[in-house]
Amino acid sequence: MLRAERSSYHYRGRRADQADLKKRMKEVAETRVRYGYRRIHVLLRREGWDVNAKRVYRLYKEMGLQLRHKPPKRRVKAKLREGRCAASCSNEVWAMDFVHDQLATGPKLRILTVVDTFSRFSPAVVPRFSFRAPDVVEVLERVCSEVGYPASIRVDQGSELISRELHLWAYTRNVTLDFSRPGKPTDNAFIESFNGRFRAECLNQHWFMSLGDAVRKCEAWRRDYNEVRPHSAIGNKTPISLVNRSAAHGPPLPADAG
Repeated sequence: MLRAERSSYHYRGRRADQADLKKRMKEVAETRVRYGYRRIHVLLRREGWDVNAKRVYRLYKEMGLQLRHKPPKRRVKAKLREGRCAASCSNEVWAMDFVHDQLATGPKLRILTVVDTFSRFSPAVVPRFSFRAPDVVEVLERVCSEVGYPASIRVDQGSELISRELHLWAYTRNVTLDFSRPGKPTDNAFIESFNGRFRAECLNQHWFMSLGDAVRKCEAWRRDYNEVRPHSAIGNKTPISLVNRSAAHGPPLPADAG
């Protein structure tokens, strides 16, 4: 007979590992963002999970699912900033914003800038006197036809970027618009860094005599940035060397393709 102190006895719980249950709850919460724990419990019971509402509630709070931010109404292909991960291939995440400048004669310019956060490749630097939402869509459709569609685009809360036209384009192209929090430019740090280099190396170095002159000089800088300029963040390589066109988030399937 083995003698042992009573204090060394420990109760061993018989509850099954709940990792699968937690995983399924998270999947439901991510796809049905307006469901609370009660509706999630109903769905789990329908799927055959032998779990009561109290356990679902406890895990729901433990996993922080009650803190989910709901995308604004009608933005079906939008999400608010949450748990961002670094991009692992080109065309996974783009960032987009506007830069302001002017011609030598005084008229104001708005310049749309776009950069791939993985490769640092810039598919577009486009100056115009003004930008409306359809203009942004036109630029995106043009460059996406050349380099492929991104899985998501990080944008701020500018009027052109929260427009119905851009959201409809994103929905039909299966592109997620990832919005920064108002007043938090660090939420879109990649485009802020890109715009800083663009201003220092291009805008501050040239006079623009006309819109056509601005287009030519901005495009020349973009090509140099993509094909010649070494980037320390990617091992002093050029962005064009990291562009994997086979990783493109390809164009949408035809309606009859299922």
